[in-house]
Amino acid sequence: MQVINNLISNAIKFTADDGVIEVDIKDQQQTVMIAVRDNGIGISEDMHPYLFDRFTKAIRTGLRGEEPVGLGMSIIKTIIELHNGTIYFESKENEGSIFFIETPK
Repeated sequence: MQVINNLISNAIKFTADDGVIEVDIKDQQQTVMIAVRDNGIGISEDMHPYLFDRFTKAIRTGLRGEEPVGLGMSIIKTIIELHNGTIYFESKENEGSIFFIETPK
């Protein structure tokens, strides 16, 4: 629940008021795949390698002035890995992001 909450909160933080945020859940044979997609400001490609680092340099203020800490994505990744899952993402600046979580059933 914490992971989904954080991903949706991030999507809200970086998506304009008239933007779109979607959550998809797919039941696969051995795993469950969850995707959180938005059409927000996206993440610049040069920051992709650092996104899951603790106190990452891939931080910025939200669209409504929310101050970043730099720990959220690191915490998400840790929780998912503690559940034997994986997380990855696709993002293009000014086009949005999609985060994929795959966890065993």
